[in-house]
Amino acid sequence: MLHTLLWALAAGTMQPVMSKPKKELSAKKATVAPMTARATATKRLDSKKVTAATSVVHMPLLGEKYARVVVKDRKLSGAVFYLAPGHGGPDPGAIGQYGAHKLAEDEYAYDVTIRLARVLVEHGAQVYMTVQDKNDGIRDEKILKLDHDEVAYPNLAIPLNQTARLKQGTDAVNRLHKKHKGAYQRLLAIHVDSRSEREMIDVFFYHHQDSVAGKRLATTLQQRFGNCYRRCQPNRSYLGSVSERSSLYVVKNSHPPTVFIELGNIQNTKDQRRFLIADNRQALANWIYEGIQADYMRQ
Repeated sequence: MLHTLLWALAAGTMQPVMSKPKKELSAKKATVAPMTARATATKRLDSKKVTAATSVVHMPLLGEKYARVVVKDRKLSGAVFYLAPGHGGPDPGAIGQYGAHKLAEDEYAYDVTIRLARVLVEHGAQVYMTVQDKNDGIRDEKILKLDHDEVAYPNLAIPLNQTARLKQGTDAVNRLHKKHKGAYQRLLAIHVDSRSEREMIDVFFYHHQDSVAGKRLATTLQQRFGNCYRRCQPNRSYLGSVSERSSLYVVKNSHPPTVFIELGNIQNTKDQRRFLIADNRQALANWIYEGIQADYMRQ
């Protein structure tokens, strides 16, 4: 179902980041099949029914190649995550140029986010995708085709108006946050920045100035990325930062502790390699998971 990417139990293998590599829509129900999960056979499950004995769940939203998720451990059991890939629907976000191809922020942010969702589910977390695309799943192509058929939780058309779009997703998260009162809950908003073509940037993180938990998670993620760069690219400095951005709509209005992540500059040729290579997108998801797991263990 769209609102639960389900309980799970598995360790994602770390991949090194490679150095080379309109009209406004209404808020009516969109026609998208709800996400489901089932055990290896045919029994349909919801997130509360997947137990430690379950070894495999089936998640169609991930796409045919990745829908079968091996469940191995529950390191994040009891944790609830809201994953908000930037933009979507009528709003593709920032657009970069790669040769003759247009690179849309929402497509690359979505691919990293849904990969992160899969890893979190493998480790026992309950996950909500605030935006989903029933046709895309996890994609391994270099150029991710731009489309506008993403929908918002729970199966709603995404408004073109920015404030309406942000409010739509934030309101859904806040309702769910109330439902899961008492659980470890975190919201991660994942975007791709747009700057001068000459400006190469590292993954960086924003949090609310008054959120101790949000700052702790952002700092843990930043430290984890630094460690991973030192391990995988020892000759490359990592300059990703943590800072306050309380004015951002999602950061300001979301009830769970929130971290806003910028994955890089979609205009910069070197940063584009971070998004274009599927293994690099998976590495981003894996490294974010590592930071999340470290933060969860510290609670």
